[in-house]
Amino acid sequence: MRPVAIVGAGMSQFGKQIGRGLRSLSLDAVDGALASSGLQFDDIQRVYFGNGIAGTVVQQDMIKAQVVFRNHPLAHVPMINVENACASGGSAFLLAVEAVASGCVDVALSVGTEQMHHADKTRAFNALRGSTDIDEIGEVEHGSTSANSILMDFYAGVAQSYIDLYGASAEDFARVAVKNREHASHNPLAYLRTPQTIEEVLEARLIVSPLTLPMCSPVTDGSSAIIVCSLEKAKALNATAILVRACMNASGAAGHPVATAAQQVYAYSGISPQDIDLFELHDAAAPAELMQYHEVGLCEVGGGTQLIRDGVTKLGGKFPVNISGGLLSRGHPLGATGCAQIYELVQQLRGVAGARQVEGARLGLAINGGGWLDGSYALAIATLLERV
Repeated sequence: MRPVAIVGAGMSQFGKQIGRGLRSLSLDAVDGALASSGLQFDDIQRVYFGNGIAGTVVQQDMIKAQVVFRNHPLAHVPMINVENACASGGSAFLLAVEAVASGCVDVALSVGTEQMHHADKTRAFNALRGSTDIDEIGEVEHGSTSANSILMDFYAGVAQSYIDLYGASAEDFARVAVKNREHASHNPLAYLRTPQTIEEVLEARLIVSPLTLPMCSPVTDGSSAIIVCSLEKAKALNATAILVRACMNASGAAGHPVATAAQQVYAYSGISPQDIDLFELHDAAAPAELMQYHEVGLCEVGGGTQLIRDGVTKLGGKFPVNISGGLLSRGHPLGATGCAQIYELVQQLRGVAGARQVEGARLGLAINGGGWLDGSYALAIATLLERV
């Protein structure tokens, strides 16, 4: 397998953008990726398009990529549509990396896009039910509506277990939300950028006890795009190449896909979590970030509360986490999230992240979770990048 590098990364504005649509969001991100790469559209040989719920929300069940790039310079390029719940974007990126690493193509584009907002507010919440086993939870009854994401019911259970087992508190979850909002205040593409206090988070509307609204990732529209190519080709371009040290996919069958994927990355790359300069973790709800601290090896099991209380995971701390604002504040447009995490790492490793820059960043790890089965994610994608 040959080395693979990222040479282009682009991202649309994340936020509430009713009616903007998959095409507009995607092309915004793709244009940004191409502009930062030194490549032309003719150089791209394969497109992998990640999307989770367009079939329900905007009723584009199939051929999403082909529709997005209709009448576009990429229209003739072979395209593969990828659905893997919240890890659709991360999975599209993984497939692009594998295609280049295998020598099948020299240049591949991965795109993750989601239009979640709709005039019918129930569509996104109904679609999210498909992220778990419908045979177990049952289909939506005709005429009924969903007011919240079913995933927040699962995360509430995780939150309560974390409190019971490790002595955490709702204040610790609020600390995660406050930290990530502070980071997002420096990210012009993030959805929620107004700083908040612990008191404001705790006093906000209760979603599912003990989770209040700011502890839950918002419904978001957005897109991100990543261009990968062989390291040899990357060296011939003017763009700053970012090496893909490892990209691994673990299923949730064993109940610990995040830890499994992270350990696979460490074993393959020879890199220790203590050597990594920043992390983009899948904080779809605040307790998920605390759980992932120990799952990726930053602390002992249950030690996440001490890290957040001591400021270890904020900008300037030893292990900066979710400097983009994370899913909680950058936003969580399902299919776009995995590529958006990669986008943030690329910005950081290129040293162009502005006020949120992690000084001297050389290594970055992203964890993109997807779906929910048996008390954990149905899958997780772990990606380790290095500035070369």
